[in-house]
Amino acid sequence: MVTVLEQGKQSKASGAKGGREAAERMCPLARVRNIGIVAHIDAGKTTTTERMLYYAGLVHKMGEVHEGTAVMDWMPQEKERGITITSAATTCFWREHQVNIIDTPGHVDFTVEVERSLRVLDGAIGVFCGVGGVQPQSETVWRQATRYGVPRIAYVNKMDRLGADFERVVAELQRKLGANAVPVQLPWGREDSFRGVVDLIEMQAVSFDEASLGKDRSAGEIPSEMGAAAEAARAELVERVAEKDEPVLAAYLEGADVSAEVLRAGLRRLTVQGGMTPVLCGSSLRNKGVQPLLDAVVDFLPSPLDVPPAQGTSPRDGAHVACEADDFAPLRALVFKLATDAYIGRLAFVRVYSGKIRKGQNVYNPRVRSRERASRIVRLHADSRTEADALHAGEIGALVGLKRATTGDTLCTENAPVELERIAFPEPVLFMAVEPRSRADRDRLDAALAALAAEDPTCVIRTHPETGQIILSGMGELHLEILKNRMVREFNVEANTGKPMVAYHETVTGSGAGACRFDREIGGRRQFAQVSVEVSARERGAGNAIEFGESAAAIPREFRESVREGADDALATGVLARYPVTDVEVRVAHGAADPEASSEVAFRTASVLACRQAVTDAGPELLEPIMSLEIVLPDEHLGDVLGDLNGRRGRVKEMTARGTTRIVRAAVPLAELFGYSTAIRSLTRGRATYTMEPEMFELVPQPIRDELLSR
Repeated sequence: MVTVLEQGKQSKASGAKGGREAAERMCPLARVRNIGIVAHIDAGKTTTTERMLYYAGLVHKMGEVHEGTAVMDWMPQEKERGITITSAATTCFWREHQVNIIDTPGHVDFTVEVERSLRVLDGAIGVFCGVGGVQPQSETVWRQATRYGVPRIAYVNKMDRLGADFERVVAELQRKLGANAVPVQLPWGREDSFRGVVDLIEMQAVSFDEASLGKDRSAGEIPSEMGAAAEAARAELVERVAEKDEPVLAAYLEGADVSAEVLRAGLRRLTVQGGMTPVLCGSSLRNKGVQPLLDAVVDFLPSPLDVPPAQGTSPRDGAHVACEADDFAPLRALVFKLATDAYIGRLAFVRVYSGKIRKGQNVYNPRVRSRERASRIVRLHADSRTEADALHAGEIGALVGLKRATTGDTLCTENAPVELERIAFPEPVLFMAVEPRSRADRDRLDAALAALAAEDPTCVIRTHPETGQIILSGMGELHLEILKNRMVREFNVEANTGKPMVAYHETVTGSGAGACRFDREIGGRRQFAQVSVEVSARERGAGNAIEFGESAAAIPREFRESVREGADDALATGVLARYPVTDVEVRVAHGAADPEASSEVAFRTASVLACRQAVTDAGPELLEPIMSLEIVLPDEHLGDVLGDLNGRRGRVKEMTARGTTRIVRAAVPLAELFGYSTAIRSLTRGRATYTMEPEMFELVPQPIRDELLSR
């Protein structure tokens, strides 16, 4: 295997202009690409990544997902199930460019892995199935990338499969995702006769040698039967780029044709700006089209110098700070993931935005206001590690030795602290009770759950306030099953688990007020605090907000954080069935303190009691998670499936036809979808497929609410 370090030395031969760069860098900043592979489950992300690593020379044998030999799917559960569960990072070199790749999961239960990966990436490849097109999770990851302003290229995979339709997928990219998708290739052949691609920039046909597993490719004349289609597509490509890019427009007006160099440069500018999405095609499993995809990564996706600087905030005065990609600037790095390695312990995955981190260096964490020492630095290749002396601006790696850092923390210099924007994570929708099988397992269970929660922010651990049970929450049945499996395999903990249950929430439908005067003697000392709050409903999905009114000035500033923490405690367990309260605004209206008797404990307790009284007064109701369900099924089973959805309180939002199949999109309460895979197999004789993802929370209907509260 060619090591990252060896490839880095090979790439140093030719530099590139950019910001200030350290001499020991593996590759100039302008030649660094931080990219992610994102898509719906089973679109071919991991297979595509495996081919990229093979053609780049990082591995000498292609791994296959269906055989459990994929390098990037290294967890035992990933090999067994044939799906990606955790995002895996690696580095390869292509055309003297350093390409840092993160392969992300496609299953909705692990969408947090996509969220935190996109937060630190400069560009992404959206992989789409040539048959399935834009699927539900494709829309989710595309929205995530849009939220973080990540430039993208699209790759339509599986063009060799029956029913693959490149033009339809491009149209769906434009219609469903609102992307300015422009083909830069056309498929050469269809389905079983798929041979290669037609490059619309160079206007040549590219084929791939099957004997060399696609490593050898050849370019030649475009087949006569595709000449007219290629000319029309090239003309449309030039026109659409010229509409938005002045240099290409100038070249277009000067002559009948635009050179490949000018067109490629224009496409790059538009892609980096987010104004255009080049679309390529291929068949990764058949080793066709992946090398041009690597070329597109280099040609179109941005380097750290091409994207706007990361924005941070000074914890001292709240001033905005721009983190330029500069090796000699103060350190600014974001911890975007934690993992536990059996041999070297806790790993903190970081993206360095400016400055550099050296082995043994102290770094400052403004969240906990303390320094920690990065005892070791490693570069990542799936589950293997390569020791490094430093990480520079624009690079991704992992630090060993950080004890207090969590996902979303900023690492910086102590004399110039900065906090980068934290990562937002979705709320869990399912939970189950967990208990140790014996007293001896209790401590090990606590340690295992703490480690899992530190790695995965959507794995939430809490203790039920009335029963004392440990409650494990997650994003779905598969997520909870994987967490349970990891406890056994990785932490050697045997535990009893309950049946997965829906994670309901509570909210308020009106407004209410509550007050508490806390005046007690505890431990021989008087404790006093007085807090009055007002609670009102917010828009669905807006979350909670806690504010202090002008008349709350009587509460000393040193106790305001305790009041806020008390309100958070009250909202963490509601008043109807102890579910978390959401979409509520808490306004601290009044308060009073005693200079001699007030304390943090008193204000926190008064805040809890006042908030609970206000929520009770504001018309509390239950909320249930609603799932967006997409079903692909044959026409003859449509009536049975619709009848079943109606019985599950589902609302059909859209029905479309695709050949002899129907696509049904519906909103269905999660509580009604337990065991749905078995039900739909029975209804359609195994001929239907479905996917679902969380969409929103809605009020629980009165009869079901009464039933839930009577349990």
